[in-house]
Amino acid sequence: MKRLCICEICSCGRHRCPHRPTALYGKPNMTCVLTEYTEKYPAYGGYNPPQSLKPKPVNHGDRGRMDGTTTFKTDFIPYVVTRRPGKQQAEYKPKSGDIDLGTTYKQDYSLYEVQPFAPSRPSERVYATGHKMDTVPTYKEDFRQWEMCKRELKKPDLTYHPPDAKFDGHTTFQDDFLPRGLAPRQSFKPSSIPKMSDTPFDGVTSNQQCYVSHPLEARWVKVPEPYKPSSQPLQDLTTNRRDYQGLPGQLPQSYKPNPGKVTSDVPFQSSTEFKERFQQWPVSLPQLHKSLQYVSPTEHMDMSTTSGADYVQHNIQPFISAKPFNRPTKSSAPFQAHFTPHELQPNVSFKPAHAPMRADAPMEGGTMYSTEFTPKRISVCPASYDSPPGFVFEDSDDRGHRFYRKLPSKDMNKMAAGMAVAVVS
Repeated sequence: MKRLCICEICSCGRHRCPHRPTALYGKPNMTCVLTEYTEKYPAYGGYNPPQSLKPKPVNHGDRGRMDGTTTFKTDFIPYVVTRRPGKQQAEYKPKSGDIDLGTTYKQDYSLYEVQPFAPSRPSERVYATGHKMDTVPTYKEDFRQWEMCKRELKKPDLTYHPPDAKFDGHTTFQDDFLPRGLAPRQSFKPSSIPKMSDTPFDGVTSNQQCYVSHPLEARWVKVPEPYKPSSQPLQDLTTNRRDYQGLPGQLPQSYKPNPGKVTSDVPFQSSTEFKERFQQWPVSLPQLHKSLQYVSPTEHMDMSTTSGADYVQHNIQPFISAKPFNRPTKSSAPFQAHFTPHELQPNVSFKPAHAPMRADAPMEGGTMYSTEFTPKRISVCPASYDSPPGFVFEDSDDRGHRFYRKLPSKDMNKMAAGMAVAVVS
């Protein structure tokens, strides 16, 4: 029987073998060995990596207490610093004698006696007579007050007088526009059917009728003139060559000192001031300060405050609002009116009924899907099972392929019968 891989058994196209580059069980963590590099460059043995010369971090233990003396403490001796004395101010002593308060203003500008200002306005003259003054003005004399009669109002009487006739609920719209049947509108849209002409198509255009072809003349070609070199020699002398003849001169002498190397025959001293004065001292771990344990007080805590002790409570009357009371909107007097109630008649709606337009012809429910669709059997991919039905696992190779052997028809019938019995039981 032919062996089949899981890739060949799959019918949905979603099941594939892993295709591992190495053996399945031998070396699963190694990289792919099927490359050109591994073929041309084989591995060599006996090679050791270079050793690192980096010093290892060795932890030195405690070698004693550290001496806190430094070069600053040894070289710089503290001196007693006294405060610098401040400058004392001299005691103020007032001078004896009187102060001369004279100024240049008092010397140059002497005091003069000034007379008060006398007004030059003449005195007011009073013209008094013995006659009695008439206080009636010309306005009162000329314009007398006449008796005015009350003017009659020309304003029309706008008081409402209720009609005596019975109320009619009909409107002008109901009286003028009578209900009529709904008639479909005639469509004035032109038909989309093209109108075909009976005359044969004439494909002759105005260009074909009017255009007259003329023969083209031969294109005029200019004859190239032969090149004639000049008989005079080329003058390649420029103004630079003519003005600058290149006079001979000496090169400038360099005054730069020779870069000689300063050397000494004295041997090099590897000792430095840092190595001599700063020597390595043993270091001890710092001492940790242990915090004191909190002990709660045993005495009673006084919770009284200055506000609670000094504050005296007073009896205060509640606040009375000065806002006026809201006036009632309803009146206690009986309602007076000349309105006569009438029975309301609802308006008749002339709006067309919201009903869909239906035709008597039966609806054609056929679609392209229902006419052209061919039902197919839904099958499950055999590769989706752990063990495909009708196949028996045989072996697998190093590349990851799993091969199955197809059972004959007799074995498949026995297997199906056994599965049916197991389901029934």
